[in-house]
Formats: sequence, structure tokens, C-alpha cells
Amino acid sequence: MGRLKGKVAIVTGASGGIGRAITREFLEEECVVIGFNYVSSAESTHEGLYYEYVVDITDRVAVEGAVKDVINKFGRVDILINNAGITKDNLIYRMSYEEWDSVINTNLTGAFNMIKATIREIVKNEGVIINISSVVGLEGNIGQANYAASKAGLIGLTKSLAKEFGRKNVRANAIAPGFIETPMTEKLPEDIKKAALEKISMKRFGKPEEVAKLVKFLVLDGTYINGQVIVIDGGMEL
Repeated sequence: MGRLKGKVAIVTGASGGIGRAITREFLEEECVVIGFNYVSSAESTHEGLYYEYVVDITDRVAVEGAVKDVINKFGRVDILINNAGITKDNLIYRMSYEEWDSVINTNLTGAFNMIKATIREIVKNEGVIINISSVVGLEGNIGQANYAASKAGLIGLTKSLAKEFGRKNVRANAIAPGFIETPMTEKLPEDIKKAALEKISMKRFGKPEEVAKLVKFLVLDGTYINGQVIVIDGGMEL
């Protein structure tokens, strides 16, 4: 029997590389997983354990309505994984306001919207919140001011959540992946990938499953870990 059997987790961006791996890890634990995706995916129902909502997480009203429906249908929410994220890279002097706003609204405000809509239920169930940040949120990166700001904001949000709700036995942690083999990194030019590999002591990109296993550890076994940022980057020099 999975230790998460009977629990309900919401995973944003569940159809992406890391999100899909997290979903599968939780399904192996017999957890009910609710995927909040911007567009519909081809993910199967996994014997009645996976359900999908097509939701724009930047739309507060849509998020609140979807979360209420989840609670009505499944009776609870125990775990929130804020994984959804986008990039619109550009140097600051070329970056448009739309490129700034869309990344901040999806990566940071979207996470806030999800937390705001679920927090009472998570507190009631002494649940867990995991925010997927990035090493870029810790170190910054050329051409990614919007993405770095959004991921740094997630770290500040995580630490504030831990302080506010730790007394309620709710844990909030952030994970900061480095280069992971996802559709997002596949789009990178080959010279960028090569330069990145030279900075990674393990000389390879991480796998989505490695991030997902860390998420599961923090949910299941990291019962005294709160307000932390866990870097998973293969030993990368920035």
C-alpha cells in the first residue's frame, strides 16, 4: 500500500517533463493526482487516480472555481506542487513588457493564486506545499531577468509560507533544479547545452525522475524540513 494512498495532490504543469514525472511518482504511491494544465494533455486516467483540469493559473477566478470543484469531488487537498512555468528569454533592453508580465504572472502570481485557493484545505489536513524554483532564481542568468525574478520570488514566497504555517504543521519547501532533460531544455541551442555541460561536475543533465523523487522525499520523509531551498543541479558551477 502506498503511503500516500487516500491523499489528494494538485500538480500544476502536470503534463510537462518534471510535472509528468512528479505525477507518476505520486501515482505509484496510490495518491490521487489532479493535474492543472494550461492545455489538455494525452495523459491517461491511471485507473481512476489521475484527473485533469484545463486551467489558466493566472486567472484567479478560474483557479478558485477549479479548486472548489476538486474539493467537492474528492473531499480534500493535501499536497500542492507549484510546478507550472514558462520562459520568454531576452536581454533587458530588448525585453518587452509582455515578456516580463507573462513570465511573472505564470511562474509567481500563478503559484500565489494556487496557494491562496488551497491553503485553508491544506492547513486543515496538515499538508505540504512544494514550489519548483530554479538555480537561476538563486544566481540569476543573462537574458532571463524575468524568469530569474519569478523563481527568486518563489523562494521568498516559500520561506514566508513556512514561517506563517509551520505552527499549523504545514511544510513549504522549494526545489531549485539546474539543467534537466525537459522539452524546455531541448529547445536550447547546442552551443548553450555544451557550455552548460562543461559547468556540471557530473557532466550530464538531470532527469525529470530525479527531481520527482526529491519531491516525493520532501512530501513523505522530510517531515522536519521546512522553509528550505534544495538545489538539484549535478554540482553546477555558475
